[in-house]
Amino acid sequence: MRSDLVFGALSHVSNRYQLCQLASKATRKLHKPNTRLQDTTNEVLGRFRTSNPRSEATVEAPAAKPAERRRAA
Repeated sequence: MRSDLVFGALSHVSNRYQLCQLASKATRKLHKPNTRLQDTTNEVLGRFRTSNPRSEATVEAPAAKPAERRRAA
């Protein structure tokens, strides 16, 4: 259940508002187009349960090269 995931994630983040903000940002970054948003949110909360999201939020990932865009013929 999601409530178990939330309470597990609260072991690293004491403030629920901050947990909500971090989870929403992570969900936006990790979401894949053909998957359910609920599954992505559950995956993010599961990751927060095992690691500290605040320490990872300050570290920026290296910039990925932009994908080539297709042009209409």
